[in-house]
Amino acid sequence: MQVVDSTVALRTRIKTWRANNEVIAFVPTMGNLHEGHLSLVKKARELADRIVVSIFVNPLQFNDQRDLEKYPRTLNEDINLLSELDCDLVFTPDDSVMYPLGMAKQTSVHVPGMDDKLCGLGRPGHFDGVATVVTKLFNMVQADIAVFGEKDYQQLLMIQTLVADLNIPVDIVGAPTRREDSGLAMSSRNNLLTAKQRLQAPLLYQQLMTIRTALENGETDLDALLQAAQTQLKEAGFEPEYLEIRRADNLQPVQTGDKTALRVLVAARLGSVRLIDNILCDLA
Repeated sequence: MQVVDSTVALRTRIKTWRANNEVIAFVPTMGNLHEGHLSLVKKARELADRIVVSIFVNPLQFNDQRDLEKYPRTLNEDINLLSELDCDLVFTPDDSVMYPLGMAKQTSVHVPGMDDKLCGLGRPGHFDGVATVVTKLFNMVQADIAVFGEKDYQQLLMIQTLVADLNIPVDIVGAPTRREDSGLAMSSRNNLLTAKQRLQAPLLYQQLMTIRTALENGETDLDALLQAAQTQLKEAGFEPEYLEIRRADNLQPVQTGDKTALRVLVAARLGSVRLIDNILCDLA
C-alpha cells in the first residue's frame, strides 16, 4: 500500500493503472476510520482492481468552527487499519493541496434542492462544501467507481445528482449503514459520546424502527407517529433537529397513501454530539 499527499504522486500511480486497463474504485473519507468505513473499502474491492482511499478533513463543509476543531484526527491509526485491507493507495492531502488559493477564492459547486430540507436547513453551506470537495477529489482520482455509505443518505443523493448533472464519469455505489451491536449507526462522532450517552444513543435507531413498523402495518397519521417518536427522544435527553418521513428517491415530502420506497431520517443532538441516522421503509 502506498501513501501519497500530492496530486502529482496520485496521478502518476493512477496513470499506470489506467495504462493496464484496471478498474479503479474510490472511497473518500475524513479519517478517524471505523468498521463502517472499512466496509466501504471492502465493498470497493468487490467492484474494482484497484482501491484508492482519501483522508481529508474538509474545512469547507463545517459551518461550526468548533465542530471542525474537535473532529477526531487519527491519521497514523487510519493508515494502519487500511494496510490490513487490500487497499492500494491512500491519498492524504492537506488544505494547501486541496485549496491552494485559500477557501475564500475556491470555486464552489452548488447542487440545488439540498439547502431547504433536513441537514441542509441546520447546516448552511455544508452541502456546497461537500459538493466542492467531492468534485475536486473525483477530478484528482479519476476513478471508475466511488463508494459512499447510506448513513449520510442526503449526501449520497446529492452526489448522485452532482455526477449526473456535471457528466462526471464515475459510478456512485451506496453501501448499507454499518451498526454497532446496539443498533447505533457507526460514526466517528460516536467517539465523542460519554459512557452514559452510549447507552442512550441507540434509542435513535429504535425510534426509526418503531416508525417503520407502524408504516408497514398501515399507519397513516404520520404527524402523530413522528410526534410520539420526538417525545420519546426528548424524554431520553435528545434534542431533535429533525425527524421526517420522505420519499427515498428524491427526499420529497410523503403524501398520505403513497405506496413507494420511503426513508425515515433523523438528526438529533445528545449533549454536544450531533447524530444522524435513517432507514428504508419500502411500501411498494
